[in-house]
Amino acid sequence: MISFEHVTKKYGRETALNDVSFTLEKGKIYGFLGPNGSGKSTSLKMMAGLVFPSSGTVSVNGKKVDRKIAADIAYLSELDFYYSAFTVQDMINFSASQVSDFDWKKAEELVAFMQLEPNKKLKQLSKGNRARLKLVVTLARNTPILLLDEPFSGLDPMVRESIVKGLLSYIDFANQTVVIATHEIDEIEMLLDEVIAIQNGAIRAIENVEELRETKGLSVIEWMKQIF
Repeated sequence: MISFEHVTKKYGRETALNDVSFTLEKGKIYGFLGPNGSGKSTSLKMMAGLVFPSSGTVSVNGKKVDRKIAADIAYLSELDFYYSAFTVQDMINFSASQVSDFDWKKAEELVAFMQLEPNKKLKQLSKGNRARLKLVVTLARNTPILLLDEPFSGLDPMVRESIVKGLLSYIDFANQTVVIATHEIDEIEMLLDEVIAIQNGAIRAIENVEELRETKGLSVIEWMKQIF
């Protein structure tokens, strides 16, 4: 589904990714885990066609990634960009107008699940509610790939776990691949099929979460402590 072949990405003299290769399969949820500046966000941006390799190849379904990949990928950025004068409903309307795969029914269900007020202006929303809105407009798309960069940042820890559990209802596991880059490991461990440890722009390890538990007796956090 998604393939990196000897991918290096440099920003000036800084190397964000260094000769990275891996393949992500259809129908799984992957966790990209690592410290700040490790290359997680750069990896997701390259999958989304927002930045391109300095060398190597990023491909989706056998095709080299370009700007047109946006038709097949729903990308949730770690950044918090909004039109502050918009209401929640305005933002949903705008998002729907930009793509052909927007699912209005799912969007309405997600707004209710996230407990958002459609007529409330975005500039009046808390950071946590803005994070919920980003999840709404991303998950409402029926795309084969979902890329979520720090999707739970800003959410109150008291509600984060229930929101993570609820998201399972809005992912089509038969047809969607999900990639999550996050620091919130405790809450998302139950979601993940495979974990990818990345540090200083290099892949340190890739493991199946179930095998980690059954054969090594490790949680994802315990595994990360060993890796890093």
